[in-house]
Amino acid sequence: METAGTREPFAVRNRVTWRGVWQAVAFLILFLASVGFITSGVVRGAGVGSVTFMVLGVAGLVLFGAGLLLSAGGMLARRPVLVLDGDGVRRPARWPLPRSSGRTLPWDEVAGIAALRRGMAGTRRGEQDYLVFLPAPELAEMARTAERPRLVALTMRDVPSTAAAVPWCFAVEPGWDATLPEIVKEARRRRGVPVIDRRTK
Repeated sequence: METAGTREPFAVRNRVTWRGVWQAVAFLILFLASVGFITSGVVRGAGVGSVTFMVLGVAGLVLFGAGLLLSAGGMLARRPVLVLDGDGVRRPARWPLPRSSGRTLPWDEVAGIAALRRGMAGTRRGEQDYLVFLPAPELAEMARTAERPRLVALTMRDVPSTAAAVPWCFAVEPGWDATLPEIVKEARRRRGVPVIDRRTK
């Protein structure tokens, strides 16, 4: 149930990390290398080699320029990945999409909050935590009673029976400026929805 003072938004953002900075630097280096390819092709004059260098350079400009824009722009824009307010759960649009294209799940439609864990290659412990706002009582019941291996369906886009949960499934990243327990606590301050922790059982 909503309490006094809980209409104020609680925003979760990705912190600026060294990994993000180095990623932007890598894209910048590759972008400059692409400029070098084009320059080299122009200086050499007409020929198969020159044309090849220029084509590779143009392709690099487009590819690495887009990567640099998204990487640096995302860090500088500092858009939240998740917002909790008095109206509901908001998933803001990622930069550079317009803010108006974000989604909102009203609290009245949140049947429960599930905390899940699944194996994931490339993560520090080989596991990834997920926070899922469940928009239907059937999904909340599934999160509560299903065998743990079946709960992976709540984190996947191509399973029809759990497709309604996909827009409200958040992979909890190590770079977030709030922990999973903090987010759940803030959600419970705004709406007394059941919390189903299935990370270890």
